[in-house]
Amino acid sequence: MRAVTTSPTPPDVDVVLPCLNEAGALPWVLSRIPEGWRALVVDNGSTDGSARIARALGATVVHEPRRGFGAACHAGLAAATADVVCFCDCDGSLDPALLVPFVSEVRSGAADLVLGRRRPARRGVWPAHARAGNLVLARLLRRRTGLRLRDLGPLRAARRAPLLALGLTDRRSGYPLQMVVRAADAGWRVTEHDVPYLPRTGASKVTGTWRGTWQAVRDMSRVLAEPAPPKPPTAAVASPGTEPAPAGPLATTQGAEPRLPASPALPRGTLR
Repeated sequence: MRAVTTSPTPPDVDVVLPCLNEAGALPWVLSRIPEGWRALVVDNGSTDGSARIARALGATVVHEPRRGFGAACHAGLAAATADVVCFCDCDGSLDPALLVPFVSEVRSGAADLVLGRRRPARRGVWPAHARAGNLVLARLLRRRTGLRLRDLGPLRAARRAPLLALGLTDRRSGYPLQMVVRAADAGWRVTEHDVPYLPRTGASKVTGTWRGTWQAVRDMSRVLAEPAPPKPPTAAVASPGTEPAPAGPLATTQGAEPRLPASPALPRGTLR
């Protein structure tokens, strides 16, 4: 089985893999990381040797002691150094190799945030209550932001510096939704593409229990209740011979490098 390729040179892409007791799925997931990319396995308190397995397979292990899906994702984002950062579940339900066209879309400037719309590979892969909740959240998201998305899946890609500049604060189940909401509020171009959703290894920490489902609903409801930022004042009329600066997180001026927002202070998360 191919291990993750490690190199002293900066990685082309960083893939954040939040991990809590995923020893059974890690070998397959890490074998699917594209060549030249770096796997950042964020161990969120595993007791099954996940961190040891990930390290043995060549992944970079980030330890995040604070429990929570958002805490693990953000610790990985803070540890990333590549220009483009991807996110993928570490349970074997999603193939990280499918992120290659996502990254190309971000790099070409066609989109600022690319999401994978999960399509179950067979019956029973995605519990009915989880699918129904996802549809409701997608409709509420459309009402809140205007984005016409059909899924809020964890497979996604965007540029690192603008992601950090979103100032994401949720550290539990609301993190993926908050990323989309704040990206929409910032005027990002958000796209989604169908991806096969495979049978996961082990039970889900979120939709696998009523407690996890309730916590996810509560976290995401809180995110949707965040007020939208005030609209900027109407721009003054430009002087003759000048052009207004383009909008968006990667706005550029002719002959200049892209202007990226400054990164805020990074949360805890140590490389080992």
